[in-house]
Amino acid sequence: MTLTAVQQRRLGTLERFRLACEIAIAYAQARRELHRAPIDAVLGSLRADSSRRAELTPAETLAQARRLGRAVARVLAVLPGDTRCLVRSLVLTRLLAERGITTKLVIGTRSEPEFLAHAWVEHEGEPVLSPGDGSFARLAEL
Repeated sequence: MTLTAVQQRRLGTLERFRLACEIAIAYAQARRELHRAPIDAVLGSLRADSSRRAELTPAETLAQARRLGRAVARVLAVLPGDTRCLVRSLVLTRLLAERGITTKLVIGTRSEPEFLAHAWVEHEGEPVLSPGDGSFARLAEL
């Protein structure tokens, strides 16, 4: 399988800077919203601009979503504050909604060897952010 031009295209310096700024702004919005409202309301707010529809093939859409997921993880890794899985997932949800890519936020838990929760994003049933090590049972899909 060969990669399409959309999947191969690398961002220039200015485009990378703009994307990093977009991620930082989405991060600030997600953190602010989490302090004000329950998670379903936060998701509604972050998805508010989702009236667009992606004009890519399903494979291209998934590739773009995963590429943005990696960018979100890289940018948030250097920002101060809580940048764990839930916040990463909310930021990515916002970016993908703005691009017309539908997603589902999945929250999973496990109880052994100790209780742990994890959040990730899926598009059309495929993980965009890491679903963890496979030991998490789905608790909620939003």
